[in-house]
Amino acid sequence: MSAETRPAPTTFYREIDRNRRRSWLLVAIVIVVLGVLGGVIGFATGFGWGGVLAAVALATVMSLGSWFAGDALVMATSGAREVDRAKPADRYEQLVNVVEEMRLAGGLPQPRIWVIDDSAPNAFATGRDREHASIAVTTGLLDKLDREQLQGVIGHEMSHIGNLDIRFTLLVGVLVGSIALLADWFLRFTFWGGGRRSSSDRDGGGGGAMALLFVLALVLAVVAPLIGRLVQAAVSRSRESLADATAVELTRNPVGLARALRAISDDREVLEVANRATQHLYIVNPIKSFEERSQSLWDTHPPLGERIRALEAIAGQTGRGAADSR
Repeated sequence: MSAETRPAPTTFYREIDRNRRRSWLLVAIVIVVLGVLGGVIGFATGFGWGGVLAAVALATVMSLGSWFAGDALVMATSGAREVDRAKPADRYEQLVNVVEEMRLAGGLPQPRIWVIDDSAPNAFATGRDREHASIAVTTGLLDKLDREQLQGVIGHEMSHIGNLDIRFTLLVGVLVGSIALLADWFLRFTFWGGGRRSSSDRDGGGGGAMALLFVLALVLAVVAPLIGRLVQAAVSRSRESLADATAVELTRNPVGLARALRAISDDREVLEVANRATQHLYIVNPIKSFEERSQSLWDTHPPLGERIRALEAIAGQTGRGAADSR
């Protein structure tokens, strides 16, 4: 079997499995943190599980709004306009064709296609599931990348849809938001004297234990949201690596995506429409330069150098060679 037709090596599929396992482990950690925080706060305040359920219910209601209207809000804040797939403008014909190629390669429904009028090259995918997904690219991406690079980028974004990363991101956001809401409620409850009343009510029996439980709840209320945010960033990094690997499966060409990542990272244009709330969606973080020496636990993307080297390694294993991706 020739190098051009043989499938990607087994290490590629092991990388996909590893990232999927890691993602679910991280989600499990967030669920445990939410459960522990809820239990400690409930018993420390005397509300039991009633107060916890009320806070989580409010977070759920807020999250439902994001579930059904979150993608529309992201597109509106990004200034995106939808492309008519049936009659695209000449400028967008190649984009529509490449999206269709990657859609068929992944066996996915047709996503909505959006364009953001910005000279900085970048792209993202959003939506609640494969049937309600959208891909957005900037005009800078269309102007500055060739077809091979565009295939790599669209393959990456289509992988986010196929791997249900868009749903995964929403799930983690709901859990982390619930932690933040619950912690904020408890801190406000404490500020207004609820903690003192709760402790005094139990001085007749087990007051010392309740005071200790209350202090533990207070510490968790401060630390748990930070843990949630760290896990959310780690999940995002894991899913970005997974999407890179899956894009290779769709395109059968790691070189295109490696070249695209390098071109996007080397571009000096600033993506004006990006903000802290949407930065994690983009294929390359538009807010901060992620050099290896500046990597931190809060980063939502793996270092670009690390991503490119992983793709070049796959290229070498499939006979393309790292030099081809430069």
